[in-house]
Amino acid sequence: MPRYKLVVEYDGTPFTGWQHQTNGLSVQQAVEDAIARFTGTPVRIHCAGRTDSGVHATHQVVHVDLEKEWRPDTVRDATNSHLRPAPVAILSAQIVPETFNARLSAVKRHYVYRILNRRAPPTLEASRVWHVAWTLDADVMHEAAQMLVGRHDFTTFRAAECQANSPIRTLDRLDVERIGDEIRIYASARSFLHHQVRSMTGTLERAGAGRWSVEDVRAALKAQDRKRCGPMAPPTGLYLIGVDYPELS
Repeated sequence: MPRYKLVVEYDGTPFTGWQHQTNGLSVQQAVEDAIARFTGTPVRIHCAGRTDSGVHATHQVVHVDLEKEWRPDTVRDATNSHLRPAPVAILSAQIVPETFNARLSAVKRHYVYRILNRRAPPTLEASRVWHVAWTLDADVMHEAAQMLVGRHDFTTFRAAECQANSPIRTLDRLDVERIGDEIRIYASARSFLHHQVRSMTGTLERAGAGRWSVEDVRAALKAQDRKRCGPMAPPTGLYLIGVDYPELS
């Protein structure tokens, strides 16, 4: 059975998240149904990283095994045809070795969190940013973010329902920049805990608003206590923007 690597883009607003749910349509179900309609065979896809309800992706990666070999552009275009009008698109498709696994083969994942920092509320992107009306200092947020970079116990920034075996993670990048009215937080690591990026973002917002100091952020990390985390940022501003893999031979 040929294995395909697909790069998927989606607006997470109308979905229950990536993974199959009983209370509504998931992105996974939408893509699986679209592939099944054009191949005539039920399939199961596997992703690089599950996203919660309301979280978006510009570069989610999945793999899927099909019963016959199709041209990659056919897989892409036929799947997209059956995905309409759902806000999901297959950006690319390629045949990969059977040893490739979208989740297990990944060596780094990249996210960006977008904050619209202005008095006026968003209109065109109401479900795609976190609107913070009070002024935030992006330079202070970036300084505070560096307290979290490196290998740490991230219990403070871990969801209570997180199923990871360990709270220890190595955060390779956490950068904050302002572009006009928008503040962007870039996070990169081999893997993240459940709600880690949103939890770190909420804490950095406290620092940017002047309610926490940089040292308060460091102390929250060292406390290894979920109660010391700032308010968790909403899902609307979070995007999975890339997944890195070793070179495919």
